[in-house]
Amino acid sequence: MLEDANFENTNTSPYGDESEKILGTNFKVNGTTYATSLFWQPLRNSDDPYTEIIEAAENVLEGADLFCLKKGRSPQFGLCISEQGYQKGMPAAAIGVIGALSDTSSFLAVFKVDQGWWYVCVRNDVILSDGDMLFYSEREAKEQFTSMLAVPDWGYKIAPDEWQIEDAKEIPVETLLDGAPRQTLKKVHALRGPKLFAVVAAAALVLIWFSYTLFSLFFLQEPIKPVVPPKTIKKIQPAPPPPEPKPWESTEDPVQVLSYCFKAIQDVVSISTPGWRISGVTCTSAGLVTSWHMQIGRLSWMDKALNESGVTFSNKSVSANGREIVVSVPIEKVRTFNSPPTLNAVELVNTLNDLFQGLQMPVSLSTQTWTSPQKNIYRSVKFSFSSKHDPKEWFDILTKFSGLTLNVIKYDAHSNSWHYEGAIYVL
Repeated sequence: MLEDANFENTNTSPYGDESEKILGTNFKVNGTTYATSLFWQPLRNSDDPYTEIIEAAENVLEGADLFCLKKGRSPQFGLCISEQGYQKGMPAAAIGVIGALSDTSSFLAVFKVDQGWWYVCVRNDVILSDGDMLFYSEREAKEQFTSMLAVPDWGYKIAPDEWQIEDAKEIPVETLLDGAPRQTLKKVHALRGPKLFAVVAAAALVLIWFSYTLFSLFFLQEPIKPVVPPKTIKKIQPAPPPPEPKPWESTEDPVQVLSYCFKAIQDVVSISTPGWRISGVTCTSAGLVTSWHMQIGRLSWMDKALNESGVTFSNKSVSANGREIVVSVPIEKVRTFNSPPTLNAVELVNTLNDLFQGLQMPVSLSTQTWTSPQKNIYRSVKFSFSSKHDPKEWFDILTKFSGLTLNVIKYDAHSNSWHYEGAIYVL
């Protein structure tokens, strides 16, 4: 028999860093290349930003040689490395969208662009540390987006219509970037002020010397014999691309997702302080997100409870009025393995319906398709259901199905109820 969740008051540290993801660095809209996936940091001294930027480039993001400034109520700077595809003069996409959506201080968005799916998350006028990422994988972009849906009070939720996200609407990114304010990438160690004047003066002297030398050579030296161009080297055609891997060949282990999320949810639910109430908790393979709202009390009470909880947070954000705290918690890296489908869509839908009828539980099922970059079409059955039973009780039941991916686990501490969403690939 399935049993209700039983949270223990544990304060052990969560697992290690988030799974590493391969991110894009730019996309093109109407002939303009925009920079994405910048490493955003708060700017403490707006009067002298360059000292702070240079220090971060040398000590925080090794190799960073380009930056972009975000002005406003919460000034920030974004760092990046030119060797990864960034170029001086590229406008930062995040700043353009922030300017276009200036009527709100918080928004959550995913845009379909030429290089993939661009995720941007701004909370209280601050670009979150993981709030500017260009994913090559639609699945990873959607997981990142849904992991933040538990946080309330978004001014805008923007996502592709085919995702069917409640209260979200699709807005083309070119509509927002057209005419939006621009801040471009600049060199971190560019010369400024007196140093720039000295370099210009030195360059002028070099130019005078070069002109004199060129004049002397032109009149005093014999004409240079023409250089015979080398023979054209035949270009070697690149090898054809390798076969496209199937999406189920790198399926995330659903047992680990269930186990790691259950542990992380236990950790955050055990954090409490008088006058503060926890909201819904959302967990994916990318990590956990939740928030607390103040009913009575003070901000310092909740901040102390978080600091003394023993939990490591990858991000903490406080609302402008100090009555809401949003946190992100990393979970251990989930392993991937090959889990090919074994049933067609009709067989799988009938099997799932029969299973949940036996459990006397409702389940929502729908078929969905995904077209890969190489135009291959893959099909799956999407499922979602709510239950009073914690993730450990679903290990044996859900893992009967090959090709299973578990996308989202949500927990409501006030009703002690769980919600599960995922998909199963079909033949």
